[in-house]
Amino acid sequence: MDPKLTEVSQLFERFKAACTRDDLNTSTNQLSQLKVLLTGFRSLPPLFENTPDADKELTIARDVYEHAVLLSVKIGDQEAFERNFFQLKPYYTDAGSCLPQSPQEYMILGLNLLRLLVQNRIAEFHTELELLSPTALEDPCIKHAVELEQSFMEGAYNRVLSAKHNVPYKSYDYFMDLLAKTVRDEIAGCSEKAYDYLSISDACQVLLFPSENELLEYIKEEHPEWEIKNGSVVFQKAKESAPCKEIPSLQLINQTLSYARELERIV
Repeated sequence: MDPKLTEVSQLFERFKAACTRDDLNTSTNQLSQLKVLLTGFRSLPPLFENTPDADKELTIARDVYEHAVLLSVKIGDQEAFERNFFQLKPYYTDAGSCLPQSPQEYMILGLNLLRLLVQNRIAEFHTELELLSPTALEDPCIKHAVELEQSFMEGAYNRVLSAKHNVPYKSYDYFMDLLAKTVRDEIAGCSEKAYDYLSISDACQVLLFPSENELLEYIKEEHPEWEIKNGSVVFQKAKESAPCKEIPSLQLINQTLSYARELERIV
């Protein structure tokens, strides 16, 4: 075996061991070293040179970037996730015909769809979905993301939150927690505009909290402007603190009349 490939293989084993024991600092440093070493392989994208160890080099590089994606989830770094995913993607597309399918491919593709959903990048979500094969679309990981997007667009927030308890892999928990927070923040914003107050039990039901303690903790951390008074959550203070913008009605009327006069001249 080529000495460079041996060095990468040995370092990769140490990197996986560090990831397994959640030694994030060591894992991050070793990942950086691995990425530098991989640049010495001319068989990798975008060159794809037919070297004697091309298959082995492509396989180990794909494994490195898959672990890099999962490490970024452990760290909670969405920017690193995106970088690592785009470095990995050519191994699923351009090199897909050269390598056997990775057992982690659909899981990682599903994670990326979930990330796009959390970031409200719906157009990109559907673009990525269009690129998937019919076989991929039948995979539980991809189906999970698609069903979430449908529930989110329909406003069926209870289905979005309940999906957190049925994730295909534990690595999905990070993005599901972010999505749950996004959903609750959306409901909270609507609630404080629609109601002056809600009883604590009603607020739990509206914000989809299973217990009063979780509701109170959420209010303390996310909405300290809300008041707990006589067994109710009072939103009035939040409404009073929200800036009111005046509508320049006279200006709008003058503009509308001006547009009407211009249309008459054109006709």
